[in-house]
Amino acid sequence: MTDSDMISELDLALVHALQIRPRAAWSDLAPLLGATAVTLARRWERLTRRGLAWLSAVPGRTFARTRCTAFVLLRCAPAARERLAARVAELTEAVTVELTAPGTADLLLDVLTPDPVALHRFLTEELAALPDVTGVECLHATSLYADGTRWRLGSLDAVQLTALDRAGAGDPGAGAAQPLDGLDRALLRALAEDGRLPLAELAQRTGTSAATVRRRLHRLTAADIVAFRCDMAPALTGLPVAVTFRGRAPVRDVNALHRTLATLPECRLVAAVTGPANILATYWLRDIGAVQHRETTLGARLPSLEITDRILAHRTVKRMGHLLAPDGRRIATRPIRPW
Repeated sequence: MTDSDMISELDLALVHALQIRPRAAWSDLAPLLGATAVTLARRWERLTRRGLAWLSAVPGRTFARTRCTAFVLLRCAPAARERLAARVAELTEAVTVELTAPGTADLLLDVLTPDPVALHRFLTEELAALPDVTGVECLHATSLYADGTRWRLGSLDAVQLTALDRAGAGDPGAGAAQPLDGLDRALLRALAEDGRLPLAELAQRTGTSAATVRRRLHRLTAADIVAFRCDMAPALTGLPVAVTFRGRAPVRDVNALHRTLATLPECRLVAAVTGPANILATYWLRDIGAVQHRETTLGARLPSLEITDRILAHRTVKRMGHLLAPDGRRIATRPIRPW
């Protein structure tokens, strides 16, 4: 029996609910999903144990404005691809690593660093020093319009979505972000490994009280320093093909273009980047044939956008700090530390 045969509608609904309210108590989600809290906890434990779904802390929107996000394309000899991907996946700054169809690049990396100096050090001292690397291209993200925290599985109905939105509303913002201290970073490191760690366990790990942890988490999330992201294997999404389009558009159109690019349901990423192709957009699709269909749709809806390259992912080796098997299941964690 395959994983897809063992995945129920309740599993899919649970994952979608956690995408919206990632740290909600099982007792809060139970009436919305028509199951008991015990059942939901058991379902989530099974999904995470099998590597089919996982939830972790990631940088919030404040990071994109104040820190450094880049997309790096690496080239290497054909025989070195797997070896290089495995080595790069162990580097903390390379939060996502994809083996791509040979062409423009052999590997596509998502890189997060505290500042441009740290990015330069990573490129010149870490990547360039690897013996298998034959070429490096770095695209700085100047604006991040959509990312994996905003993608939704689409398993809940309108009534359930309204109830979840209503239950999660009313959380006031915390104003300007404050500098992070040692406790903040300790909490973020723990949550990057498991975003649903209970308050009591977080308190024990960080040597403080559950009440202090609750206050800190509220401040960090309200200030958009941290967000939470529920990822899953293709067995749950039904979207095994990932393609990244590089495109060129007039600067005056970029802010308008991103809205259309991001509203397409398969969209995982839209960024304005440096370089001659100033748009980068990633989509998860059902099959290879959908790549041309998606590009045709983009061309029809966005006549000022010129697609200059299509980068097809053959395999995701690491996604936002989690190592994946060839079938997309999580098999290990290398927690991100960009803060």
